[in-house]
Amino acid sequence: MKLLVAVKRVVDYNVKVRVKSDGTGVAIADVKMSMNPFDEIAVEEAVRLKEKGVATEIIAVSCGDAKCQETLRTAMAIGADRGILVETTEELQPLAVAKLLKALVDKEQPSLIILGKQAIDDDANQTGQMLAALADLPQATFASKVEVAGDKVSVTREVDGGLETISLSVPAVITTDLRLNEPRYVTLPNIMKAKKKQLDVVKPEDLGVDVKPRLKTLKVSEPPKRGAGIKVADVAALVDKLKNEAKVI
Repeated sequence: MKLLVAVKRVVDYNVKVRVKSDGTGVAIADVKMSMNPFDEIAVEEAVRLKEKGVATEIIAVSCGDAKCQETLRTAMAIGADRGILVETTEELQPLAVAKLLKALVDKEQPSLIILGKQAIDDDANQTGQMLAALADLPQATFASKVEVAGDKVSVTREVDGGLETISLSVPAVITTDLRLNEPRYVTLPNIMKAKKKQLDVVKPEDLGVDVKPRLKTLKVSEPPKRGAGIKVADVAALVDKLKNEAKVI
């Protein structure tokens, strides 16, 4: 079974994000970048499936500029066998990424495509669903447990009412949630081994995909700063302020 895992290069989750002074976007110059945490979980799950003998090959895919090679090397240090970078300097939106992944799915014919449920930079939560629709594949989102038996995949997912377990036939698309697993620590020997693994670079035009943005960001601004709290003398004063000042009751 061949697995394809999509990974995205984003601003590290420990970094305080700052908006550019001109309001055109988020400042990423000289900012620490890393693999999207949900995608890291996806890579870890693929590696665990390979360790169980379910998968035979793991292909990590990233879309973006040349610096995304670092993210792919990290995925290969975790355990991916090879990487594919779709290199472009164009702003990539979820639909464009889904089309690129669809083209690679058609080429590689993986049994499972695993993605993080969302990226922490845009929080779109769209790419996996769009890919499933474009490729006409069954999908399971927000996976908290994945079990493979033959050509069937059992996925437990979190819903508002608790847990839901669904069964899919491969090939299929799965998006991962936080509770699926805890990614392993990447060791130095594995980082060195990853440098020797195959990494192919293709262009969107090689895949026949137009990645021109369909949406335009007009302005990016920080949320308003939260005002300081106050103390009240008693419950009556609290109710008065909630009713007459905050107007929430």
